[in-house]
Amino acid sequence: MSTMADTLEFNDIYQEVKGSWNDGRLRFGKQTVVYKNSKTGKVDSIHVPELTQAQWRQVCLGHGIKLVTSTGHIYKYDGFRDSDFEKVQEYFKSNYKVELTEKDMCVKGWNWGTAKFGGPLLSFEVSDSPAFEVPLNSVSQCTTGKNEVTLEFHQNDDAEVSLMEVRFYVPPSTGDDGMEPVEAFAQNVLSKADVIQATGDAVCVFKELQCLTPRGRYDIRIYATFLHLHGKTFDYKIPYTTVLRLFLLPHKDQRQMFFVISLDPPIKQGQTRYHFLILLFSKEEDIHLTLNMSEDEVEKRFEGKLSKNMSGSLYEMVSRVMKALVNRKITVPGNFKGHSGAQSITCSYKASSGLLYPLERGFIYVHKPPVHLRFEEMSSVNFARGTTTTRSFDFEIETRQGSQYTFSSIEREEYGKLFDFVTAKKLSIKNRGFKEGMKSKDDMYSDSDEDQHDAYLERMKEEGKIREEEANDSDNYEGDSDESFNPGEEDDDIAEEYDSKASVSDSASEDGDSEEEEERKKRPAKIAKVVRERKPRKKAKRSKDTGAPKRPMSGYMLWLNASRESIKAENPGISITEISKKAGEMWKQIAHDDKEEWAGKAEEAKRDYEIAMREYREGGGGSPGTSKRERKRKGGKSDDKKKRKSAGQEKERERATGNDSFKSREFISSEDSSSESDRGKKGRKRKGAAVATTPPSSEEPSSD
Repeated sequence: MSTMADTLEFNDIYQEVKGSWNDGRLRFGKQTVVYKNSKTGKVDSIHVPELTQAQWRQVCLGHGIKLVTSTGHIYKYDGFRDSDFEKVQEYFKSNYKVELTEKDMCVKGWNWGTAKFGGPLLSFEVSDSPAFEVPLNSVSQCTTGKNEVTLEFHQNDDAEVSLMEVRFYVPPSTGDDGMEPVEAFAQNVLSKADVIQATGDAVCVFKELQCLTPRGRYDIRIYATFLHLHGKTFDYKIPYTTVLRLFLLPHKDQRQMFFVISLDPPIKQGQTRYHFLILLFSKEEDIHLTLNMSEDEVEKRFEGKLSKNMSGSLYEMVSRVMKALVNRKITVPGNFKGHSGAQSITCSYKASSGLLYPLERGFIYVHKPPVHLRFEEMSSVNFARGTTTTRSFDFEIETRQGSQYTFSSIEREEYGKLFDFVTAKKLSIKNRGFKEGMKSKDDMYSDSDEDQHDAYLERMKEEGKIREEEANDSDNYEGDSDESFNPGEEDDDIAEEYDSKASVSDSASEDGDSEEEEERKKRPAKIAKVVRERKPRKKAKRSKDTGAPKRPMSGYMLWLNASRESIKAENPGISITEISKKAGEMWKQIAHDDKEEWAGKAEEAKRDYEIAMREYREGGGGSPGTSKRERKRKGGKSDDKKKRKSAGQEKERERATGNDSFKSREFISSEDSSSESDRGKKGRKRKGAAVATTPPSSEEPSSD
């Protein structure tokens, strides 16, 4: 409960609606008493001058208040505490002309008493104390027997247990007043009951209107108190008292209009409930309408809202007549405009495609099934990745009651407009970092193994990129690290040992001939495999020169080292990853001048590093022209060459002493004076020996 000088407000106050308890808020003001239903959002407003009676009663949910107005309406609200009586009574005395009185209920359990009709209420009293009360507007049918009256009631789908009917025994009257007591009882009930009877002529009739829910074409007959839908198969009678809201929504194609009527309780067809009546109109369809009333009656009843003869678009005529008869405002889309300029967003809900309309106070989805969600009943919204395609996303709404509505397959281009709309309405967004991630990366909607978007992960990735770029900038300061490394040079070194391009000594060239050179040119395909096997050596991790000066830090890292202790002090118990996250956020908020100061310190550190590195190289610590990796690689190759040379020399000496006719291919002379027969013999001998020998170094001296 909250109190102010002018108002008295109570939360968790219940109103009984056809056997179901709906909670809401009740506020007593100097001019009006207002009750707002938390479930439906329906508002009951009672003008204080119309109050004629106020009773305080003990009921099933504690204590309740019964208010009676001069127009015959009765309002009952339960859920008060016993201690609230004095506060409410004092407020009534100070601001209202009506006094709040206590009224005891009969709890004897007797079933014999007196039936009293007061306005829209039937009160069954025992010894002048009410035992129970029946709201007559909940009566759907009243039938009579010999000495019996049966009342049937409208059913409420939200009530777990519903009262179907009540039977009253009415004894025969001893007096002769011209009417049987049973008939008199039934007449009193029917005069206030919600029994729809099509009496008299309809105010107007609309023929063959296209209806989406319930589906089909219906003739709509407009009566003074209800709406009659007449179709080929079904008929529906809708009292105006069950109409909650009216919506007029433009279709995305700009050629059609939706007219939506929200109903509570819904119309029923078997086990199907229709909470919304949706009509579809073409903008180009016009109509001339004449009301079945005289001009004076039209003027007196509708006060200029309608005229006897009207013409215009069909959807305008239907909405205008409904607005005047139901006496409710028509809700239209607000200022929202999507990517294509339309006031709606194409999406899917429960595997059916439809349109989602952002309104000034909520969202409405049409048409299958229709959904209306008010901002005040939402706890949060969420933007999620599309599950089927990378070009769409999902929009999720969670209500305070725990229900979740997911509108999927929304085009990616609609994201910015929808996000700005939700932000302007101050709705709670679960993943705040989602928008920044979308704008910074084009592949935000790409398929992923993650179940949901992690805004914190995206932020950490961003900061990691910044640190990586700064580290790369620092690497560029060290000129001798990898600049001289050239993968092509490594291949050239290997080819120097094996392929046909290898240089040979002058003495070896004397014994060779042109044919052998041509054969050697045909063999590099075999040698290339050896080169590929040696390529993984590139991936070897370079050794760190421990004696070299330490490379300088970036401006951000200098600032982080200086601010690390203060961040820990302001956030006790913070983890290392949280420190990085917090520091990244703080760095983004630092003024440009402060960042320039740290950038200047980084430049100074860079200059000092370059001077120290120059001195280190001059002292023999490193060669400016050759990287450590390349020095190591070349050194290793030269040792390997020497080993192979010595092994080749020993083998050649053995062959020379054992068989003078055998010569390795490196010992074949290429002199032009050799005869063709000699060349052929030498070639055959060489081919037989090449399989079992290892190619010696090209620097082997020749022997005759």
